[in-house]
This record gives sequence, structure tokens and C-alpha cells, in this order.
Amino acid sequence: MRNPSVGISDISLYLPKPRLDLDLLVRERARVQPEVGDRLRKALATTGQRSFRFPQEWEDTATFAAQSAKELLVRNPRFDTRTLRYIAVGTESTLDHAKPVAAYVLGMLKKTAFPIPENLSTFQTQHACAAGTLALISVCSQILASGRPDQAGIVISSDVSRYRTFSTAEITQGAGAAAVLVESRPKLIEFDLSTVGHFSRDVDDFFRPLGQETAEVKGFYSIKCYHDALHKAFLDHCAQSGLSPEETLRLTDFFALHTPFRNMPEAGMVKLLSRYLHYDDETAREELKARGLYDGINPVANVGNIYTGSVLLSLAFLLASRYRILGKAVVGKRILLFSYGSGNTMVALGGRIAQGAPEVIEGWNLEGLVSRFEETDLAAYSSWIARSKNGRDPHVQSPDSVPDDSFFLNAVRQDGYREYAYKKS
Repeated sequence: MRNPSVGISDISLYLPKPRLDLDLLVRERARVQPEVGDRLRKALATTGQRSFRFPQEWEDTATFAAQSAKELLVRNPRFDTRTLRYIAVGTESTLDHAKPVAAYVLGMLKKTAFPIPENLSTFQTQHACAAGTLALISVCSQILASGRPDQAGIVISSDVSRYRTFSTAEITQGAGAAAVLVESRPKLIEFDLSTVGHFSRDVDDFFRPLGQETAEVKGFYSIKCYHDALHKAFLDHCAQSGLSPEETLRLTDFFALHTPFRNMPEAGMVKLLSRYLHYDDETAREELKARGLYDGINPVANVGNIYTGSVLLSLAFLLASRYRILGKAVVGKRILLFSYGSGNTMVALGGRIAQGAPEVIEGWNLEGLVSRFEETDLAAYSSWIARSKNGRDPHVQSPDSVPDDSFFLNAVRQDGYREYAYKKS
């Protein structure tokens, strides 16, 4: 690798507790509109989804982002916050046409005990679900360009996904955030920015017009766009690295992909392995199982699509599973990330597992994360739908109704400005 000196040192995930069982949702939707029942049951089989998370009353995109960033800092007590130069947020469920979510996050973090500096840059990126990866590449590039080993960044992917009720897309909703610590000489993954693969095209597979609460999505067309973009970005990555597609697939140990629903990455990777390594579908799936792909994507079936953070969620579970199996031999393994943004773009980002990865992964509790949920009913879900505008309008809360160590929306001023607070333990 030509540029191994920048990348991710840690990943922190945040998921809201409310979880809705999709069998329950489908039964209720079919009872009200029997004609949609077969479509929804078919969609469950196609997607592999079983449940999804949605926000609690005091939560939104900004509080998700701040919670994941705070947990990242808690887990890294030796990190010197004076080196923090960037706080960037990738999102497609933003809260303001001008003010970035990253600025709100900065304000919330400064309410904690962490000494967060102000001589830093806050910004937000947008390109559907690829926004977080684009923010990650931007911060990595700026740190690398500075030539300063004492600069760091926190990049956060935070979203609340919403679709029309009674649509087949409704079952792929989700909510959550992922924060990563970006540093020179990273502890978890070293990226090679010289071989990033790109593909972009102007298409209408998915979009959400200004002022509209839910996204417009053309399901089968969007799946086709995902597969086309995956192939083209992969070829561009190969061209940048000087390796053939066959060599790249054989040399790459792990793959982590944007996962809008559990079965999407499998379908895309089966196509690549069949095209270039001439595997039949069964052999391709066995190969993907051996490389840990399913360990990364299976949790999405019970979380849902967290948009920009989904690739990082899959990445974290993939790395945890590979470390359990390989131990310290996980160090040095090659990994390739594919991040898709509808509308559309695909990024192929390659790297290696860094020397400090075992220690970092041992500090995670991913099973505890996914097991902390509250099974909810249709009434609670319907209440959220009624009050929510894509996560922008949670109820203003008093501290008494918010758990300890939580950020929450404390007030919305008459001029529309959002004021957040932090409840200490």
C-alpha cells in the first residue's frame, strides 16, 4: 500500500431501543389492506428483514450522532482531544437547510466533561447512504495532506430512514449512528486512498424532495442501480490499483458493503464472484461465508437500514467475527468497502487491518448493543410516525423524562432554532 498512514482507529455504534417485529407489521398492514399482504410477505423474503429500530421520543439525527461520538471518546480515554481537527457528519436526514448536524454535535459534546476544542472544522456531507464514507475519505485526505501525525477527526454517519406506510419499502426502515475515530497511524484499519474506486451517474432510483417526509424509491430499479454501480466502482478500484478484477477478488480477504437490507450485499458479491472467478451461486455463497460476509450483514436483518451508517455497522460485526476466528492473525488482512448512495454513486475503499486491531476489537460489546432493545407494538410505532418528520421533530423533552447520559432536544425556539441538552448521570 502506498498510503498506509491514515484510517480508522475505532468504531462506535448507537442504536435506539424501540424495535418493531416485521411479522407483526405485515399482519396489521394486510388486515387493513388485504391486497398488500402478499406484496409485503414477498418483500420480507426478498430482503431478509425481520425487524427494525426507530427513535425514542427525545431522539433525532443529531442526538444519535452525539451519542455515538461520546461513546467513542469514552472508549478511548487516552485520546488527546487537543488533536481533534475535524468533526464531520454524513447524513441524508438532516435537520437544517444551512446548519450542519456536525455543529449541533460539537455543541452537545462541549456540554460533557470532554475538553473539545474550537480550533477545528465541522461540516456535513450529503449523497444518500454514501455520505458517511465520503466524509470519511475527506477527513482522511485532509489529515494525510497536512503531513501532521498529531491531527485527528471524528466522522459520524447518522440517520433515520422513513418510507411510506403500506409500501414494500416500509419494512426496510431503520435508525442509528456510527462514529469513527480517524487518525494517522490508525489502530484498526489503514486505508489506501490512492486506489479509491468511484462511479457516479444521475439517476432517479431514490430521492426525497425538499419538504417531503418520506423518500421516493423505485425498488427494483434501485437494486439494479446498486449492482451496476458496485461493478463499475470495483473496476475503477482495480484500475487504480493496477490489479486485475480476478487478482483483486482473490487477494481481498474481507468485503463490507452498504446494506440497505440484509440480502443486498450477498446478491451483489455473488454477481462479482460469478463474473470474474466463474463460481456458481452456491460456491460463491460458500466463499462469502468463509470470508465473513454474513457475519457482517446478518445483524441488519434486526436493525434495519440505518442509511449512511449501515456499511460501518456491517464492518464492525465482520471484524468482530473474524477476530473471534482468526485471533491476532486478523492483522494485515486486506479489506474492501463498498459504499452506495442512491441517485447515485458508489465508492470502493480498500485497506488493511492494522496492528492495533485486536486490542480495539476486544473493547467492543456488539452483542450487548444489539440485545439492548425494547420490543414495541403498532401503537408506539404509529405514534412515532404521527409525530415524526423523518426524525426532525422529536418531542421537546424535560430532563425528567430522559435517561441519564443522554442528549436530547430541550427546546425549539420561536425562530426554529434547535437547542439540545445533555442529562448527566
